[in-house]
Amino acid sequence: MDGGVLSQEEINALLNEAGTSKAGGGAGGETLTDAEKDAIGEVGNISMGTAATTLSSLVNKKVEISTPVVTEASWSDVTEGYERPCVFIRIRYTVGLDGSNILVLRDNDVKIITDLMMGGDGTSTDGELGEIHLSAISEAMNQMMGSSATSLSSMLNQMIDISPPVADLINLSETVDGGSIDEFLRGRFVKISFRMVIGDLVDSEIMQLYPFSFAREMYENFRKNMEEHTPESGEGKELAEQDNNRMDGQQAAQMGMPMMGQPMQGMSQMYAGQPMQGMPQMYAGQPVNVQPAQFQAFMGDFNPIAQQENIGLIMDVPLDVTVELGRTSKSIQEILDFKPGTIIELNKIAGEPIDVLVNGKYVAKGEVVVIEENFGVRITEIVKN
Repeated sequence: MDGGVLSQEEINALLNEAGTSKAGGGAGGETLTDAEKDAIGEVGNISMGTAATTLSSLVNKKVEISTPVVTEASWSDVTEGYERPCVFIRIRYTVGLDGSNILVLRDNDVKIITDLMMGGDGTSTDGELGEIHLSAISEAMNQMMGSSATSLSSMLNQMIDISPPVADLINLSETVDGGSIDEFLRGRFVKISFRMVIGDLVDSEIMQLYPFSFAREMYENFRKNMEEHTPESGEGKELAEQDNNRMDGQQAAQMGMPMMGQPMQGMSQMYAGQPMQGMPQMYAGQPVNVQPAQFQAFMGDFNPIAQQENIGLIMDVPLDVTVELGRTSKSIQEILDFKPGTIIELNKIAGEPIDVLVNGKYVAKGEVVVIEENFGVRITEIVKN
């Protein structure tokens, strides 16, 4: 500053600080308590562990995702510590949680995952990131975060669902004032960092970005669910103690030991190297009284003829009958190469009987016949399952 006049750079800096303070909820900005960070980290650890298992089945490689690290960050923190460009996958929760978050992946990692999903070996990563890469990673994230939502449903004891994820290629040099950046990134937000390893092809960091409001909502749901299932005081604690005492008494009676609060008779000092007297030897190989289980005979009249007549009630239920000429498996790349005239070899030998399935269940074999102008199947063998 010269003579009390601010330069344009200083004015811009002051405006940016003011905007950040407003978005962050004050001069100090928003923050999370240690309990909130621990809970969010635990939720991320379990949900991303499930997502890693799903991704492993998609790429046919072992996928490992490390324990998450929960921190608070701003847009400048992300741009300084991450390669550019990268892929933003936006995940919006539609049931159970209200809000969205962003998963950030390196562009080269997306190319490797796409190549593996299309049947490659993960080394075909030349060229620019295109629509096929974004479509493939969106589908992968749809399945990964879908399984993650299932884990969250079990953890939070409520239904959780998401909308299909949307992937975009983002140049991190863009400012948050650009229309392509989410609103919550204009201030401070929660950053959850993971280390993702896919075989010997990928070893890098991925990030999840949460708005503070979404992170706190997840924490509150987690806390309430834990309180409901953990008796800490009052009647819940008293009932839990009664159950524990009752179990201790039952186990003691079975072992020939006195109930809680009663003196233990006939026992020597256990730590003096002497045998314990007055107790049955549970592992001494003594005979055990074993008897066959006795079941009460069924009572009432059982009429098999009547049972057979009742099957008439479902005789008009329609079933899907499928005739399968053969099967084969193709990679996504091979299917994309299909064109008129392409010949697909099946797993059946010419002249071999075809399979007849009812509601997807294999029930018979047959041969193809022609009835006037239609194909038909003559049953040659009924399969006994």
